[in-house]
Amino acid sequence: MTVLVVATGNPGKVKEIEPYLSGLNWELRLKPPELEMEETGTTFQENAAQKATQVAIATGQWAIADDSGLEVMALDGRPGVYSARYAESDQARIAKLLGELGDATDRRAQFVCAIAVAKPDGTIALLTEGFCPGEILTAPRGEGGFGYDPIFYVPEQRMTFSEMPLEVKQEISHRGRAFQAILPQMKALKV
Repeated sequence: MTVLVVATGNPGKVKEIEPYLSGLNWELRLKPPELEMEETGTTFQENAAQKATQVAIATGQWAIADDSGLEVMALDGRPGVYSARYAESDQARIAKLLGELGDATDRRAQFVCAIAVAKPDGTIALLTEGFCPGEILTAPRGEGGFGYDPIFYVPEQRMTFSEMPLEVKQEISHRGRAFQAILPQMKALKV
């Protein structure tokens, strides 16, 4: 099996990625804890590529990274690449977003996920994006999920991300769609 270093210090992220890559010849590992990564890109793809390149070069292994966030149309795409840094906690981020949106009638939004795979020399081998369109509710709903999940409503499912069973969310989410796009390419990689 070929080692694929996941550009995160979060073991939960590795568990989240594992099901997408099951059946492929990759052994997932967390990045070294002392390795700090910079995210200075202005797009999700730039940030994912930066992280994958930094981890690949530092470890000398194949690396995979993602960057994701929420884009709200009425807020000119904010919080965007700053989704995780929009405020100090999930609750504060939701409150800030709802406050900025106020009574806006245009509640359209989308979650975006970019995934990058880098060769051991840091060269980007694969790069893709997945999108999940939805709407921002006026108040949180549901108990599951994290981040903006309680206010992100997917009309065709008639549920927020927080209300969705995990299997449904994995299939239709921005991350699920990005992995669906990149998996055939990962299978074809010569490693």
